[in-house]
Amino acid sequence: MPKFGAHAFLWIGDWTTETGNHAIEQAERTGFDFIEIPLLKPEQFDAASHKKALHGAGIEATASLVLPKDAHMPAAPQKARRFLSDAMDKMEEIGSTYLCGCIAYSLGTLTGKAPTPQERQTVIETLAEVAEDARRRGIMLGLEVCNRYETYLYNTLEDGQAAVKALRALGYDNLELHGDTYHMNIEEEGFYKPIVACAETLGYMHMSESHRGLVGTGTVNWDQIFRGLADAKYRGPLVLESFAAINPDLAAATCLWRPPNQPPGVLATEGLRFLREGAARAGLA
Repeated sequence: MPKFGAHAFLWIGDWTTETGNHAIEQAERTGFDFIEIPLLKPEQFDAASHKKALHGAGIEATASLVLPKDAHMPAAPQKARRFLSDAMDKMEEIGSTYLCGCIAYSLGTLTGKAPTPQERQTVIETLAEVAEDARRRGIMLGLEVCNRYETYLYNTLEDGQAAVKALRALGYDNLELHGDTYHMNIEEEGFYKPIVACAETLGYMHMSESHRGLVGTGTVNWDQIFRGLADAKYRGPLVLESFAAINPDLAAATCLWRPPNQPPGVLATEGLRFLREGAARAGLA
């Protein structure tokens, strides 16, 4: 069976020393193998306290982030690189080795047109520098693709895979594709074929419902998701991303204006059960 993780926003609205340690405790108590930490403010991240909490809970941590608006990679590549370096400093302090999410763009930053070749080239060149830094630290990177309403840069798994392959061609094998079923529900022509087509690069999956609430109660075709992952011989983790609470900045970027359809306890326990059963039925290794 794969490892099962949970995004911290399943329980908390913003990551602080106190709320972060609460989320770590809840992840362990629910039965998750690891927690995904929203490392949105590296300068405020209390690595010593969270390392102790993770050790006490006996679980691991990955980290995800979105670039700040003034560090949108195509427009401010060096600011983006410094922000990602600061985030990886904190990851090293807690012993985390996986950084994913919107590592190439600021969520909600739109230009009103498609990405230019120069913008994407700037992203590749900058991510190459980041990947080199990450490789020295023993950190794997996951490039997430998001829907057209949140970014214009990479919207489909095919988009993201092209970027990952370009970086691998430069010798950076510590970068892989980060998929998300919520974004797939908006952008892809079905679920099964895009997953199988990206089997070579897909390494991390956000399992999120169409309305960001309880998985299995929306329009995502979970049978296709699990069959696709099985046929793609997917070996990465499955990360429950239901938002019971969310910070104001991310709410503005993702346009989440109403509460979820279930409280955190239900989203977590029933969500984990749903993912475990789906993975078992599909025979995920």
